[in-house]
Amino acid sequence: MRKPLLALLGTAALLLGLASPSLAFEPVNVVHTEKVQAGPYNLTVGFSTWPVKAMQSLDFTFAPEDGIADKKGTLTMLHGGEEMEDAPLARHPRKREVWGLDIHAMPEQGTWTLKFDIDGPSGPATGELKNLQVMEQPGPPMGLSWAISTIPLFGLIALIVIAWRRTRAAV
Repeated sequence: MRKPLLALLGTAALLLGLASPSLAFEPVNVVHTEKVQAGPYNLTVGFSTWPVKAMQSLDFTFAPEDGIADKKGTLTMLHGGEEMEDAPLARHPRKREVWGLDIHAMPEQGTWTLKFDIDGPSGPATGELKNLQVMEQPGPPMGLSWAISTIPLFGLIALIVIAWRRTRAAV
């Protein structure tokens, strides 16, 4: 009776100890920041990778100087004067004290503008981070990457066809 109880307690301790959320993900490393003034709100925009490259996942953090507790906002991403994305600002999943985007990739290279509409105790305000240069995608072109990655699939199909023909002929 004593051994099964100790085994059960040990298993429960391991499960609870290893399942904590802080161990599940590494923290957000902000390597570059930019300041944006949105009316009375001073906003710090953080990037986990710098310089920003197209199709490369990174974390964005948006931290108002006096916190996000009594504010709400919207982020609009503009590329070439054209609106690409428009979404409410939400807490970053791994850095809960700020707003942010988790593993987000900019879809195209070029000059981007991040527009922030913030509503808080000092009223609504708008600010922009202009001229965010997004460099070209790292690595080979997307078509070539996909072509190379399908080589094992074609090899598997060929293997299945050869095996099927050999086993069928033996019957």
